[in-house]
Amino acid sequence: MGKNILVFSTVLVFLFFTSYATPGIGTFYTTYTPSACYGGKQEGVFIAAASDQLWNNGQVCGKMFRVKCTGARNAVPHPCTGKSVIVRIVDHCPSGCASTIDLSREAFAQIANPVAGIINIDYTPV
Repeated sequence: MGKNILVFSTVLVFLFFTSYATPGIGTFYTTYTPSACYGGKQEGVFIAAASDQLWNNGQVCGKMFRVKCTGARNAVPHPCTGKSVIVRIVDHCPSGCASTIDLSREAFAQIANPVAGIINIDYTPV
């Protein structure tokens, strides 16, 4: 009986994550300061910049998102590591940004091969 409850709970957690995840595009950047949210203050390396789609006049500053690679967007086959990463929004991705969430290089490397440069992602607020 206990094993069935564990399996059921695991399935529910998976369904919860996948049903509330928003699809988007992920890229990475390497210069972390200054940032639109915190100026010259260093905020660590598991950070990201929000696209215009998420920016909302800076209301997203400091918000945390769980990001997971879901697939390739270019010729690099199988870029995803299968892991997810939690990042804090500290910056605004400039207009014309190719991504929904522009991750720090360190965060990107947790979820995908940096050689890919651009990936499909799912993201959820934490």
